[in-house]
Amino acid sequence: MLEMHERDGAVIFSVRVQPRASKDEIAGEMGGALKVRLRAPALEGRANEALAEFLAELLKTPRSAVRILSGERSRTKRMEIRGATRQQILALLVQDA
Repeated sequence: MLEMHERDGAVIFSVRVQPRASKDEIAGEMGGALKVRLRAPALEGRANEALAEFLAELLKTPRSAVRILSGERSRTKRMEIRGATRQQILALLVQDA
């Protein structure tokens, strides 16, 4: 099950990133984290930027509302999305399933 916390109008959750995938997609849940495949390589922060843009697009929130709290140089990241709800995050799992 996806582990999430709500704090000050934001949802905080973990994301497991797989860079250099064939397409950008939500690939389910892995160890309590949302698994995301991205086409961007893990070079010079390109995958981090692609992750933030991808999540902002899926959740229909501004890019500025999506922030990486920790894990900038790791495949597992803690994300904060302001203005999103737990239900919106959980809907991402169902949407691509």
